[in-house]
Amino acid sequence: MSTLAQHPTHFLVVDDDPVCVLNAQRAFARTTAPQPLWTAIDGRAALELLRGPAIPPRRRVVLLDMHMPRMGGLAMLRELRADPALHLITVVMLTSTTDVGDRREAFAQRVAGCLVKPRSFATFVDMIGTVCRFWAAVDLP
Repeated sequence: MSTLAQHPTHFLVVDDDPVCVLNAQRAFARTTAPQPLWTAIDGRAALELLRGPAIPPRRRVVLLDMHMPRMGGLAMLRELRADPALHLITVVMLTSTTDVGDRREAFAQRVAGCLVKPRSFATFVDMIGTVCRFWAAVDLP
């Protein structure tokens, strides 16, 4: 039995743009083996979800937008990495920014990668499918 079937990966999409969130929900639904998906509109809401009981504590991957009101992605990353209970959570930046400084800071905060949001929904679905397959095959805390 595959890791995916035994232990699903729990994804949290953090993005303030409702269209991006809807596209992520639609893309995840179209993957061959849909994974549990939660959403948050900013870093504060995401941290509340991660600190609460809603998302199981095993196999969590955060897909994090860089720029959001209230608490952006980089501020959330700093707080996440400073929290002993959450510091090992896998984070992938999923953003439209191409700012090299932002990416450098994200990698300094130990993100697993930075993905640029594609313009085409079909390409986005392919990207999410690849992300799901990859994290299903990787051992996560």
